Amino acid sequence: MNIVYNAVPTIFKTGPFHKKVYIKKGWYNMITIIGLGAGDLNQMPLGIYKTLKNAKKIFLRTNLHPVVTDLINEGFIFQSFDYIYEKHDNFEDVYEEITQVLIDESAKCDLVYATPGHPMVAEKTVQLLLQSSAEVKVLGGASFLDAMFTSLKIDPVEGFQLLDATEFSSADVAFNQHVIFTQVYNAEMASNIKIPLLDILPYDFEVVIATAVGSSDEVIKKVPLFELDFETELNNLTSVYIPPVDKKLLYSQFSTLRDTVRTLRSPAGCPWDRAQTHESLIKNLREETEELIQSIHNEDDENLIEELGDVLLQVVLHAQIGEDDGFFTIDDVIRSLNEKLIRRHPHVFGGKKAATPEEAIAMWNEVKQQERK
Repeated sequence: MNIVYNAVPTIFKTGPFHKKVYIKKGWYNMITIIGLGAGDLNQMPLGIYKTLKNAKKIFLRTNLHPVVTDLINEGFIFQSFDYIYEKHDNFEDVYEEITQVLIDESAKCDLVYATPGHPMVAEKTVQLLLQSSAEVKVLGGASFLDAMFTSLKIDPVEGFQLLDATEFSSADVAFNQHVIFTQVYNAEMASNIKIPLLDILPYDFEVVIATAVGSSDEVIKKVPLFELDFETELNNLTSVYIPPVDKKLLYSQFSTLRDTVRTLRSPAGCPWDRAQTHESLIKNLREETEELIQSIHNEDDENLIEELGDVLLQVVLHAQIGEDDGFFTIDDVIRSLNEKLIRRHPHVFGGKKAATPEEAIAMWNEVKQQERK
């Protein structure tokens, strides 16, 4: 039992969340968080079952889970938070209200909060509770990932990435690894995955829709990427698997360009590329820049793409020479650029304001002068 003497606001900072939940003055009991696993009751660990059996009060994040019917048949009584999902238009408010209800209820007695899968895998409410001042204990539970690896016959040691379909960009995806998207509960979330991936992958690239893995209702279905959001049987137990992508399909990725230039500069690469130095490439950089400027004057977008690529090649070549000589890498170049852009735009990344281009450039120059000092 935890004694809280004053009302202390706890500020949550998980992703976009920055709201406050208050722990009121009083006596607070233990919130024990467990995972219901990915399948039915037969797959639930004995320790988790005993925790549920001994619980004074049980709350479920959602009753849309294969094991819930089994628990009802076993005589369990619990309260679901599905009604909170129906009240709000966004998940941020849902998760915050669930968290507040649990904290308030813990003032009355010890309670158990049960989530689908494992409580530490893709569970925002658990993260909010852990960051609050509530007394929290997290127990285990079988993750849906265990069942996914088994059903899809993949080994995560080869490289694995778990992403949230509700918030990601194609830049987040490690295409050379096994990638699993969670939260693909309807066609809109499937579109969130499909649209950015179509910028990288062929329209007919085969992906896997996995629903209710590890249960008797498990469905594994392969579809071409462009049909991903055409499926009508997506639900809260659906995930999407993207297998590792052949490098030949990833020519639009910066990492592929970096590997290409590294190969050209390797002992088995091109004699001309291997012979270049920073000094020898000055002439090339000047020529490519002039051709880029000419394509801009000509308003020729197709040629502009090619000339921008030629200038980018010069940048990557110089960075690879720096790496080969042991002085710097392209990561240092990108890090330095990011730091400078953020530092010189305090009106975007800081608390200052600039309403016009003139005010923005004045702020840039002011920060630049401070750097020189």
